[in-house]
Amino acid sequence: MVMGPTHAMSGAAVGLAVAQALPASWGGVATAQEAFVYAGIAAGAALLPDLDSPQATVSRSFGPLSLGLSHVTENAAQALVNLTRGAKDEYCGNGHRTATHTIWFGFLAGAAASALIAAFGKNAAIGLLFLFLGLAIRGLVPSWSKKNDWLVVTGVAAAISVVAWTVVPHTASALVMGSAVTVGVLTHLAGDFITKNGIPALAPFVPVSGRRWWDFGLPAPLRISASGMADKVLLTVFTALVVLQVFLVGSGMSGVDAGHVVAGL
Repeated sequence: MVMGPTHAMSGAAVGLAVAQALPASWGGVATAQEAFVYAGIAAGAALLPDLDSPQATVSRSFGPLSLGLSHVTENAAQALVNLTRGAKDEYCGNGHRTATHTIWFGFLAGAAASALIAAFGKNAAIGLLFLFLGLAIRGLVPSWSKKNDWLVVTGVAAAISVVAWTVVPHTASALVMGSAVTVGVLTHLAGDFITKNGIPALAPFVPVSGRRWWDFGLPAPLRISASGMADKVLLTVFTALVVLQVFLVGSGMSGVDAGHVVAGL
């Protein structure tokens, strides 16, 4: 897989870009503060699929609670694979990189987030920001996170969320804010798609040669290794894009203008 920092940074970069691209007339973001909330959710959601692995750093974001949820997710994913596997699929003994690494999971997670925000408004949007910031912090600064108790990570996520609550008068529509989760998950899948193992992106609904849990990926010569040079290059590129977009959004430049600047790089 692509490493955590790259997942989180790519989620933030893509989240900022999408936030600026969605017109306010469609219920999109109308202020820089809303764009940053959208990007924060997307950055954390870009690590959400790896909650299917209790060994993953993000599974310890909220201590025993997230670790317990990770075990439940892994077991549920394993059961789903074995329930839906095709005639040529092997028995699944580990649910990691299966159900949560499909595009259907991304759409379902986004739909659930949208429904939650539709029901509870800004409270739910900032609540989701808090949850996903916990994941994003683990991903962006893994060394620091490992040296500090999960309560410290939770406290930092809570502090940022409180600030967001005070400076964001309202958020974009429920559908738009919920889409930040889908954007983050799909960005994660894109990152894993280019690695050596690939992902079961369309499982279990699109069988290939008798297998429902087939891993799709780039041609073998184009696939990259986790924590290799290509991963470091991607992290550098996405970090630069985040810094650039933060400047553009913070300075009040329109999404169209920002897109022109980025396209000209």
